[in-house]
Amino acid sequence: MGRAASRFHLPIDFLFWKPSIELPKLCGPPFLGNQDPLAATAFDLQAHGGGKLLEVELAGRLELKDCQTLSRALRATLHPLPERCRVNMAKVERLDGAAAAVLMEVSVELCAQGRPLEFISAPPDVQAILDIYYTDCAQASLRAAPVRQGIFDQIGRSTVELWRQAKEGLDFLGEMLLALVAAVRKPSSVQWRGTGTLMEKAGADGLPIVVLLGFLVGLTLAYQSSNQLKLYGANLMVADLVTISLARELGPLLTAIIVTGRSGAAFAAEIGTMKVSEEIDALYTLGICPYRYLVFPRVLALGFILPLLTILADVVGSAGGLVIGVTELDLTPAAYLAETRTALTLWDVTSGLVKSLVFGIVIALVCCHKGLAARGGAEGVGRTTTSAVVTSLFLLIVLDTALTILFHNMRL
Repeated sequence: MGRAASRFHLPIDFLFWKPSIELPKLCGPPFLGNQDPLAATAFDLQAHGGGKLLEVELAGRLELKDCQTLSRALRATLHPLPERCRVNMAKVERLDGAAAAVLMEVSVELCAQGRPLEFISAPPDVQAILDIYYTDCAQASLRAAPVRQGIFDQIGRSTVELWRQAKEGLDFLGEMLLALVAAVRKPSSVQWRGTGTLMEKAGADGLPIVVLLGFLVGLTLAYQSSNQLKLYGANLMVADLVTISLARELGPLLTAIIVTGRSGAAFAAEIGTMKVSEEIDALYTLGICPYRYLVFPRVLALGFILPLLTILADVVGSAGGLVIGVTELDLTPAAYLAETRTALTLWDVTSGLVKSLVFGIVIALVCCHKGLAARGGAEGVGRTTTSAVVTSLFLLIVLDTALTILFHNMRL
């Protein structure tokens, strides 16, 4: 097309124009007689090979006035259908929107029949026009054929990807450390007003589900243990079992899982959308650090609100155990509450709050990091959100195990 073609702009309504002519399907040669259909056109079409691989070479100018001829010539060349077909566009001088629409229509038809059409060697300006028109089905034909990878190649690629993710994680932690230092030196650089809103969304809006699930977990735990306790006449021990289990283990973990599904996924999706829509780049352009403006408030919000939700889950879970103790184990409410006060220690509550604080910080960091690493449009945001939730849940279990072992070895 030449250098001047780079300044050519298609009208917006013309970009989505498709030929209104009735295009014959791939059911047989559309030409009759001995007339050469390409004699008066500005392009040339040559076919090489056949059988398993057919290569069609296009040359010249593919324009609106030759769309009907181009469509018929392609369909005639591709009959009968080969196993593989590719179109070499190295000699194409010009491609307008109408001709690109014809090429894509033929590609989609072939793709639907399991015979993808590959476009290769297109000049940059021609490829730019093709990229405007290709659909999800035609997109696969625009990519190179997948190369079969050996086991060592796969191991190497996986190792490189793991190293890349580890490097990105360390870079993120370094940026967060710098943001923390900057926030301590200049508190006004942090969006404190947004922190309050985030606390409300993660905390107040999540109260109903935390209360409901906490109560049901406490009730179920007491109900499952009631039969065994009756065998030994230790009905009163249901208060010890429910209260200590919730305070040390189930309360923090259950609350963290709920917050991951609600707030963590929302953080990843929100920041991921900002990333793919280039809003993060706009913040950098304005001189605003995204880590102080977006990540730091979310870390503060979850780090503060998760311990409060954990305390609430412990209380309502103990209430669920009280219901079973009174209805199934013939305990009085006063006896159950007295045993709860005797069994529960300050460290039981403190250890659960320490876990919930760590969980909240980790959830916010992981989900924000995944959001900032998003790429690939709406599909990429969906993958990022899923990855953020799965990674957070995995780390929650790992950290819970590590903290439990640590507290046990410290004789706490």
